[in-house]
Amino acid sequence: MELWLLNTFSTAPLALLVVGGCVLLALLGSLVTTRLYPALVGGENNDMVGVVLGMFGAIYGIILAFVIVNLWTELQDTQKVVATEATAVSQIARDVQAFPPDTRAAMDAAIHDYVHAVVEVQWPLMRAGKGDYQATAAKVEAVYQALRGYEPQSQTEQAFYAEALDSLNDVVAQRRTRVDVSREELPPLLRVLIVGGALVILLLTLLYGVRSRPVRLLFVGSVAALIGFSLLLVLVLDRPFAGDLSVSPAPFKESALARFW
Repeated sequence: MELWLLNTFSTAPLALLVVGGCVLLALLGSLVTTRLYPALVGGENNDMVGVVLGMFGAIYGIILAFVIVNLWTELQDTQKVVATEATAVSQIARDVQAFPPDTRAAMDAAIHDYVHAVVEVQWPLMRAGKGDYQATAAKVEAVYQALRGYEPQSQTEQAFYAEALDSLNDVVAQRRTRVDVSREELPPLLRVLIVGGALVILLLTLLYGVRSRPVRLLFVGSVAALIGFSLLLVLVLDRPFAGDLSVSPAPFKESALARFW
């Protein structure tokens, strides 16, 4: 459901759906509550409700802030992983230019196949939360085979060969990290805590009595909008390869790799 929402709607419609839905449900809940329990409007329980609402709001706010900051940090780290992998592939593409024409052509073909497999095969899988190592395993092995099939002669070729091999090992490590991250998500218990906490806060706002209906609806709607935006942030940040804020494969199409496109 989460991935479907992120991959189906852009940020604006998704914000309207999540935030607007929270506000609409809160306003309807407020109207129904005051109609069924008109005594709440008098605010007789405001002191108790205010204390509980403040306590729950503080605890929930700390948890929510921790989750959002952590997810944002993970998104930035994922961007660095992708950039590092693409940079390592670019370094290989540069290093092989010091090799003989036949070896250089074989390496270029292997690198071409790998970057296309990453962008055109593996990226859609990661976007759908189905990151698979096998999508590029054969392409990585082809690059290794092209390197193993070449015996450097001069010191210059040996130096570039060693650099290319180190970069290829880095590519493999970053590729594994990238695929692992694409399959990660918030633990179920934390999801229940975030959604359940939002419901508790909204229910508490319905118990807070305000005689003026417009003021009451404004109060309830404002709290619901804030919670809706927070839930939206958690939704879009939880999946770094899905949605408008997703990590882009652009680094694989830039710099020394641009010629493969």
